[in-house]
Amino acid sequence: MTRLGVVGARRMSDNRSVTVVRASLDDVDDLRGFLRDVDLTLAGLGEPTVQLWIERDTDGEIVGSTGFELSEDRRHALIRSVAVAPRHRTAGTGSRLARNAMDHARAAGATRAWLFSRRSGPFWQKLGFTSADRNELAAALPDAHQVRLFVETGQLEREVAWSQRLGDAGR
Repeated sequence: MTRLGVVGARRMSDNRSVTVVRASLDDVDDLRGFLRDVDLTLAGLGEPTVQLWIERDTDGEIVGSTGFELSEDRRHALIRSVAVAPRHRTAGTGSRLARNAMDHARAAGATRAWLFSRRSGPFWQKLGFTSADRNELAAALPDAHQVRLFVETGQLEREVAWSQRLGDAGR
């Protein structure tokens, strides 16, 4: 699988360039390690229904990721795997990556974005997300890998859900 969907390049503070690209199957092992290090869900990585993008620095290390999974009717998107390496936080990278996932989900036909986040509510609120009912999220996206995992393990009851109409995306 080739890397598709180059989003854009930016310069880091030490003048190195990084680019957001569509993740390929060749990237999944590196992405799995990155997401494990930042304590995010690994369910469904590498599955064709999960759309993922990564940002690597010039040394080839993943420094950011983002993605989404669509509902069967394509109206709902589960935003997932939005993460930034600790040394790259507070520079707007997370917001840019989150908007990338929302823009691609909107382009794919989604009209509502959903996500789970127990730790980053204020970040998501700055992007226009509001608190949502986790069971409503699960009903809208029952086949999403993360939803299935959370339902099967009983973790859904401990999760915090957020939602936003994509027409109102925080820009």
